[in-house]
Amino acid sequence: MTATVAAWPEAELPADLAAQVAELEAQAWPGAAAGHDPALAPRALLLLDASGTVLASLALLYKRLRHAGRTYRAAGLSAVVTRESVRGRGYGCRLVAAARAALAADPAVDVVLFSCDRPLAGFYEGAGFTRLPGAVLVGGTPAEPLATDDPGFDKEVLGYFPPRAGGRTGRPEDFAGTRIALHPGAVDRLW
Repeated sequence: MTATVAAWPEAELPADLAAQVAELEAQAWPGAAAGHDPALAPRALLLLDASGTVLASLALLYKRLRHAGRTYRAAGLSAVVTRESVRGRGYGCRLVAAARAALAADPAVDVVLFSCDRPLAGFYEGAGFTRLPGAVLVGGTPAEPLATDDPGFDKEVLGYFPPRAGGRTGRPEDFAGTRIALHPGAVDRLW
């Protein structure tokens, strides 16, 4: 099956595609609200078949991050989902690899960080992301934090560090074994 990667700012996603993404997300995370905090400049990245059916989707989120005395332009993956009827065919991996490539090509991104359920870490490694052993993402807000090591979570933190002139990018060793105060807000408590 021929499939194409397409991207839009989330606010500009055509209504028919937005409805399909909301449907996929509702199947994966029943009861969760669709969409992301506009303050995180969300971009929808979709894998579409020739008829316009969304095979897989994810969101790219962005914010400034202060960590270990440095400020980074950070990005992350959120709401990664593949249509149930086509799972196991490599569409999700193709879309996640396309996201990594897009973030690598974006000069406004210094570091990519996100968390996933521990059993999925190998999937993301296959798309070019690196596990950050001992790293903990602290999401939510400073007043109401949500950390990847909170009771009941079994999360792994992954990253990608695009090579940049002038050394603005982070390095895995800057983040492994640390608590990372991401604090994306009350809507996207973790990305």
